[in-house]
Amino acid sequence: MVGSTKLVAKREINERILRIRGQRVMLDADLADLYGVTTKRLNEQVKRNAGRFPDDFMFRLSAEERDQVLAGRSDLRRIRFSTALPHAFTEHGALMLANVVNSEIAVQSSIQIVRTFIRVREASAQHRDLARRIDALEERYDGQFKEVFDAIDEMMFSTDDDGRRIGFRTEEMP
Repeated sequence: MVGSTKLVAKREINERILRIRGQRVMLDADLADLYGVTTKRLNEQVKRNAGRFPDDFMFRLSAEERDQVLAGRSDLRRIRFSTALPHAFTEHGALMLANVVNSEIAVQSSIQIVRTFIRVREASAQHRDLARRIDALEERYDGQFKEVFDAIDEMMFSTDDDGRRIGFRTEEMP
């Protein structure tokens, strides 16, 4: 897709966002593809503008991390035999990268990439918020449900005036 002027679908961008070292990142090969340049050219621009890419914007994968990523992504076979370990770019690094690559397709793609990172972050926040709300409900209502279950237990195992247990057969078993 290098040199293409076609923007990539948001779903495809979302599939390229990985979780590595507890951060959501995209690999240099994926970003190069999305920005319409070769990975070599992209990494040359990163090297020329190293001051724009602090550790919280970009990091190099270890060999073990690369192998884990490759195990789940058959479309990255081209980096399997590369001697260089891939770079991983955070949301901020991907945006900075669009500025240094400086092509029209990179600018347009970076807008989609940033929007996708934002949607992923918002979805994650919604899940955390939902989990907190469920925990709060459980804390709030656990005491009331305990009272209900205690009452049911008491009814099931209490005896009435004639000594028979409620809910059990009074006939003798043969």
